[in-house]
Amino acid sequence: MTRIEESSHGFEDQLLADLKTHVVRRSEASPAARPLGARARFRHGWRLAGAFGLAAVLTAGVLAVQTMETGDQPPPTASASEIFRLAASAARQQPELTARPDQYVFTEVLATSQETPGSGPYVTGRVQLWKSAGGVAHTQRRYQSETGPDGWSELEVLRLDDPADPDRKLDAFPPPAYHGDLPTDPDELLRHLREHPVELHLPEGADEETSSEHMPYVTARSMLDGYVPPRALAALFELLAEEPGAVVVSDDVVDAAGRHGVAIRMPGVIGAHYDLVFDRDTHAYLGTRLSHLRDGKESLHSASALLRVAIVDRPGQLP
Repeated sequence: MTRIEESSHGFEDQLLADLKTHVVRRSEASPAARPLGARARFRHGWRLAGAFGLAAVLTAGVLAVQTMETGDQPPPTASASEIFRLAASAARQQPELTARPDQYVFTEVLATSQETPGSGPYVTGRVQLWKSAGGVAHTQRRYQSETGPDGWSELEVLRLDDPADPDRKLDAFPPPAYHGDLPTDPDELLRHLREHPVELHLPEGADEETSSEHMPYVTARSMLDGYVPPRALAALFELLAEEPGAVVVSDDVVDAAGRHGVAIRMPGVIGAHYDLVFDRDTHAYLGTRLSHLRDGKESLHSASALLRVAIVDRPGQLP
């Protein structure tokens, strides 16, 4: 395992510990809270055992109030809602990809991660992922350092972690990576998402109503790890434009690939800040940033720049 992967796992573990502590305290303070039912309890973990499958443990609404630090940056010139609407317009211009259930969604990202959250040097590498379009196979991955002498690593099969025992891997396949059956109207999409919630592992004590508060954001983070067709992606961004909680933290950030963008901070994360980054000019989706948060101080832990997405027939195949 590379250093960039090890640091990602360690940070996820710390976030999970923070989440559990927060929920336990919350449940102790609110003994009347309703427990999550079978429908709302999340089957699949988000940690696809990789560096940037999704780097943060998302809380789906059970969060403390977050502070936003922008330092000496000038105030943003557009709101999060405006950026999401512009991103929706950009999404409609993308070519549409189609996939069979037995095919794979191929993604390549340029990922930068700090070895130890809050300190230490950053390491950068390219990560290629092959995710089952229909959710009928395990994800596979390979990695190449941008600075080291080695080439691409061997393909590695990624299995979901058992939430009760992180050292144990589950046989269950991850959710489908190709989201081709989504409604293209924002209101219909919201109804669909409420009927088919993205599933997370949450400890006992989180009530169902609060856990669904930030559901659209949680769902967006999951779907952007795979492939959403243009019109459905536009509907998703339009839906987020109507949801409260997101804020623009910077209208001039540089992603891991050196592209200038706008960062929108998502609600629903404990112990960290999670940002979506959109191109500053075209407003196309570029990638994510994850910031470590301790004692009110924020430092960038990792960033991933989405380089390409394609549909292929088998793991290891390149578009």
